[in-house]
Amino acid sequence: MQIQDLPYSDPGVPDARSGPRLLWWLGRNQLGGQCRALLWGMLHFASVCALPFCVGLAVQAAVDRSPRRLALTGGLMLLCGTAIAVGDTFLHRAAVTNWITAAARLQQLLARKAAYLGSALTRRVAAGEVVTVSTGDVEKLGWFVEAVSRFTAAALTVVVVCVALLVYQPALGVVVAVGLPMVALAVLPLLPRATSRADVQREKAGRATELASDTVAGLRVLRGIGGEDLFLDRYRRASQEVRHAAVRSARMWSVISALQVLLPGLLLIVVVLRGVQLAREGRITVGELVTVYSAVMIVNYPLRHFQEIAMAYSFSRPSAQRAARVLSLERLTDVEGSRATELPGGDLFDPATGLRVPAHRFTAVVCGDPDMAGRLADRLGGHAPEPGLSVLLGGVPLDELSLDQARTAVLVQDKDPVLLSGTLRELLDVPASGTVRAEDALAAAQCADVLDALVQGSLDVSDPMDARITERGRSLSGGQRQRLALARSLVADPEVLVLDEPTSAVDSHTEARIADGLRRLRSGRTTVVLTSSPLLLDRADEVVFLHEGEVVATGRHRELIGTEPRYRAVVTRETEDEQREAAAMETAAPPPPQERPDLSEGAPLLGALEPLEEIEESA
Repeated sequence: MQIQDLPYSDPGVPDARSGPRLLWWLGRNQLGGQCRALLWGMLHFASVCALPFCVGLAVQAAVDRSPRRLALTGGLMLLCGTAIAVGDTFLHRAAVTNWITAAARLQQLLARKAAYLGSALTRRVAAGEVVTVSTGDVEKLGWFVEAVSRFTAAALTVVVVCVALLVYQPALGVVVAVGLPMVALAVLPLLPRATSRADVQREKAGRATELASDTVAGLRVLRGIGGEDLFLDRYRRASQEVRHAAVRSARMWSVISALQVLLPGLLLIVVVLRGVQLAREGRITVGELVTVYSAVMIVNYPLRHFQEIAMAYSFSRPSAQRAARVLSLERLTDVEGSRATELPGGDLFDPATGLRVPAHRFTAVVCGDPDMAGRLADRLGGHAPEPGLSVLLGGVPLDELSLDQARTAVLVQDKDPVLLSGTLRELLDVPASGTVRAEDALAAAQCADVLDALVQGSLDVSDPMDARITERGRSLSGGQRQRLALARSLVADPEVLVLDEPTSAVDSHTEARIADGLRRLRSGRTTVVLTSSPLLLDRADEVVFLHEGEVVATGRHRELIGTEPRYRAVVTRETEDEQREAAAMETAAPPPPQERPDLSEGAPLLGALEPLEEIEESA
């Protein structure tokens, strides 16, 4: 797999049972790239370690005064230098390719999982953790995957050098063959502690990232209640904890790095002392001593990769665990569906609540519990994240359809819809019937002021459709974001549209115009609005009232206001005391009728008119 071939047509099915298994799966799927990096790494490291032998031969040729051998050694050194340059170039290329392709594979898997889970993802995993996994953790996993091949090449090179020294000069080769493994493995006892400190650092960094993400997402609300200083102090404390953890982790890694310098230096001293002793005894030549000395010095280069692989694993292991936790999440329903059929049509019925939405009508649903409204909206769209009876559309269970078919048949707009960054034209470029134009949808959603704001906030843009929307639409107010999301849903023009509180962030005048535009544009289509707004309820063909999860009343808004006290309490926001007072007034006995004056006598008539005269005078 090359970088220019990205993205993958199919990133595969990951082994997300644990972090190490996910790392092994990523490495196994990069087998071709790993082999290429291993071969180029072997060429590079072997050429580097071959230089000492060339130097030793050159020194011995100079001592023996042999120009022919000296020239031959010079040619070998030139060949080794060329191999070093070629091997290093292509090793770096192969390693970077492995890094990027592994990271891209993981990012595709995470994006596919997010699309697969939908709103259930943030219910089960914090949004900050999802951001951490898809950014920093992806890079760390890619680093480990590409470091494996370089470490393997370095380890094989060290083994080859030890074997070559044993053959070339057994007396000193034994010292090197025994000393090098000790140097390479001496830091192993320190790795668990270094790994645990790195885990603590990554955990604290993840918490700080989550806190920062949540703070930025709720900055407008925090400013409204004056809570930005409180959250700033919290983030300061979290960042200081990250700093302290990073310092403790760096101390341990500095000790490991120091040992990686100290122990090879001690081995070099031992080799030199032993080599001088053997040279004095005449058992080795000067060239052989220089060769062994240079080999021990050069072999420190591949030995550094032992430390790198340890660091890469310690940093990538918690990242792999987080990624595996996200990738292991599953939906409660089968997205492929168990029924192959065309898109159904007809009434929408929810067996759990008894709600029946007539086809081609504008139906409003009032729930006393806002959480109940959100769960109902998820269920009406089919493949709900919570278990329960499937909603029927024209008698067909939506959960038995594929997720794509269910979403095509019923479109659900959440209470807090998300706007993606890009131009307004791109935002409204959604799968649609083609019947509703973008201009009509924007007009129905009362987006005129939103278009003006987008044009003013963009440079050199005259057409509002080319104006850019910032990430999550943060430059817009809550009401403006809500209206743009409503326009996007209207452009899609699904057969059944479910809206959860689509006007909760707009003023009453705008809400009234939106209600009229929504009714006009959705004429002949099935529309369900979950709301408690009297303006929307008054324009609905039918209002359904749910109490404690069941349908208890159905009718027009004005009828239910007068006949259903619980409905009136929800819509008018009456308190319990006000409800009791209203009930007491309704059940109180009417006052006794006053006796009519006797009109047959004049005096009684005048007596009856006296109070009226008093009222007139007082007025």
